[in-house]
Amino acid sequence: MFTSIVSRSSIQLFSSLCRVFEFYFIQQEIKLSVIIIFFFSFSFFCRWAILFSHPADYTPVCTTELSQAQRLAPEFEKRGVKMIALSCDSAESHCGWINDIKHYTHKFSYPIIADPFREIAVSLGMLDADEKDKAGMPLTCRAVFIIGPDAKCKLSLLYPATTGRNFDEILRVIDSLQLTATKKVATPVNWKQGDEAMVVPSVKPEDVASIFPKGIRQDTLPSGKGYMRFTKDY
Repeated sequence: MFTSIVSRSSIQLFSSLCRVFEFYFIQQEIKLSVIIIFFFSFSFFCRWAILFSHPADYTPVCTTELSQAQRLAPEFEKRGVKMIALSCDSAESHCGWINDIKHYTHKFSYPIIADPFREIAVSLGMLDADEKDKAGMPLTCRAVFIIGPDAKCKLSLLYPATTGRNFDEILRVIDSLQLTATKKVATPVNWKQGDEAMVVPSVKPEDVASIFPKGIRQDTLPSGKGYMRFTKDY
């Protein structure tokens, strides 16, 4: 279902995500009922954004995840990434749960969307058919959507309810997405910021020197093909 949303124009993407939801906006500590335009900041300020959903409030794995996201908030900010979480519980429930999260982080600086009627969850294909609340309604899985400044989905991940996400890996992916969005490189297995990247196949041999003036490294392969090209010139 999410694939169809990704292919729409940015206006359609925003329209599909514009609903009236109650959520607790932590910075001002007041309850707001607003129209949420998904990370309005990236439409106005060309920012990146991440939406991560959670099965339920007051659950152990979710609490560790939101706590870790808060600890890493400076890293997301450094990368120009706006964070927002989502759970199918109410705004009132979120307010109480945030106090438990603050027990581990002492503060909480990003909003949690309340989606009790599962409108966003259904729109984005977030529901986990195997996990249900006490009323028998399906819960959201551990979904991650990273949205670029062009309002297009750059990456989506789905984790089962029993497996917590690795936020260091999410930051690594964001580093790769932001690098490859502007440079003619791709990132190889286990790449981290500062490691060699790979020259994309579309770069012709005669253009390498002008695009990568500091040089590249090319492996000699049994096939004789020169596609394994590496560089730190990015």
